[in-house]
Amino acid sequence: MTAPTLRQRLEPTLRKFIHLYFRFARGMTLGVRAVVVDADNRVFLVRHTYVTGWYLPGGGVEVGQTFRQALEMELREEGRIALTGEPVLHGMFLNDHVSIRDHVAVYLVRDFQQDRMPEPNKEIAETGFFPLDALPPDTTEGTRQRLAEIFEGKPVIPTWRAR
Repeated sequence: MTAPTLRQRLEPTLRKFIHLYFRFARGMTLGVRAVVVDADNRVFLVRHTYVTGWYLPGGGVEVGQTFRQALEMELREEGRIALTGEPVLHGMFLNDHVSIRDHVAVYLVRDFQQDRMPEPNKEIAETGFFPLDALPPDTTEGTRQRLAEIFEGKPVIPTWRAR
């Protein structure tokens, strides 16, 4: 029987180290999404320049940011929206569309104001408020699922991407 090579001896330790490094150092393992609803009960959606479909606004939580700070930043960048009250946490969901480690906190936002300036982020192609019964046809399934959970009382599905 031959002795294990140096590589064979070090590989399990290196894998554990790399796993721990990415688990704790990767800045995009947490995210936020907002279900922003105006006084007419219309929901705010965004269309990105780099992917098809309409989505709830949101994005990643940066290292050192709170969920609230990330939510405020994403709403400001994607929709020129400023919170004027407390958002309500709807739930925390596994976002397996990106990776099995990513989790997204979804908030319901009813108290806000929308500014005319500055312009939205360059990654946003289009934004709009839509009645729940007239969402754009290419609204993503994950977005439709979150809206159905909140407004129709449908059961909560724990993954961002509806199965």
